[in-house]
Amino acid sequence: MKFPQLKLALAFLVMLILLSACQGNMFQSMLSNNSGSREASKKPVTIRVAWWGGDARHDYTKKVVELYEQQNDHVTIEMEYNANYDDYWKRMAPQAAAAELPDIIQIDTSYYAQYAGKQLFADLTPFLGNEIDISNISENVIRAGIYKDGNYGMTLGINSLGFQYDPEMLIKAGIERIPEHWTWDDYEQLAAKAQAAGIYIDDGMRNEIFFAYYLRTKGETLYNADGTGLGYSDDALFVDFFGRLIRLVHSKAAPTADAKTQIKGFGDNYLSKSKQIGIWQWSNQYLAVQQAIDRPMAIAPMLGPNMEQGLYLKSSMFFSIAETSKVKSEAAKFINFWINDIEANKLILGERGVPVSSEVQEAIKPFLSEAQQQVFDYVSWTEQNSSPGDPVDPVGSLEIIESLRQLWEKMEYKQITVEEAAQLFRAEASKILEKNKQA
Repeated sequence: MKFPQLKLALAFLVMLILLSACQGNMFQSMLSNNSGSREASKKPVTIRVAWWGGDARHDYTKKVVELYEQQNDHVTIEMEYNANYDDYWKRMAPQAAAAELPDIIQIDTSYYAQYAGKQLFADLTPFLGNEIDISNISENVIRAGIYKDGNYGMTLGINSLGFQYDPEMLIKAGIERIPEHWTWDDYEQLAAKAQAAGIYIDDGMRNEIFFAYYLRTKGETLYNADGTGLGYSDDALFVDFFGRLIRLVHSKAAPTADAKTQIKGFGDNYLSKSKQIGIWQWSNQYLAVQQAIDRPMAIAPMLGPNMEQGLYLKSSMFFSIAETSKVKSEAAKFINFWINDIEANKLILGERGVPVSSEVQEAIKPFLSEAQQQVFDYVSWTEQNSSPGDPVDPVGSLEIIESLRQLWEKMEYKQITVEEAAQLFRAEASKILEKNKQA
């Protein structure tokens, strides 16, 4: 009597096993189908990206965008750009006021605090190490985007200050070579020697950039840590720096303001016409200058003493994400592609500054021209012979730069002395930065 019951129980058990297996296969199939449908049903996304720059920058940026769209067919990128730097910011201002900024904005260090301070940018901290791979990027580069309690920009490239010069013009001036550890005194002496040969050593230094560098060599900064005042207290530093530069102008060892107004464009300047030895500027501008004059050039380090204390690596510019963006995660993925994708960087080739990823730097070296390799080598040298940079320029820095420009013009035309300019600059800058105490 028990055998039929045993047979029935075994049959029932087999049915359960078969049913369970079928359900398992169905479940696995459902998971697989759901996963596939998730991949296949990525919602179409449109990302607006804005930048400034010349035709060469526009051309390769468009190619990078096309490459990204090919690899991400759900993404459409709308490109908004201006050739003129000033026009770019005139376009951004009303968009910011209307809460209609592009999803990704190319931002200059001069405007960074102004926009980040008004909470127009999203904090990138949640994306760093997630959508944005930072495993091959130094901590100093990551920290460059920190403003107050957030990180609002990803550095696109790193730059370094230096003297970019034509070696043939150096010889024409009767100068055998740039001294290995040249000083401000050496610089004035070489300027006088060049003048005697009927040429200029340079066409001046951009006031706020090189004054800030000079202050760093003295252990001081242009702005204090919280951006509420100047970082130096002794106006003798202002007098020494600008006193040297103004002496060159007044002695005609450097071109005057009137002379420079006659220049119609880069092809018309003294360097292009073989009447000037070199130019003080950022490393990412070297290639354009070398191509424009179409002659071999070289890069010399900054002036000392204490050059290593003054020299630093600077973010050429940032990509920031608008706080109003509805596609922040997708925007962060595009930024990641820009800084980490090797094929993209074979197109960019360091035009926006030496790539921040060490892996990318190494991978694109074989594709660099001789001039590009000079820039990479100089920035690499700077990394080993520099100090950490200052915090981003505070809100109000644009007004301070304009104030300094106007004071320089008055010094040029001998309307005020350097000592008077030092006092006026302190008063005007302090009044502007005082407002940040209430922010």
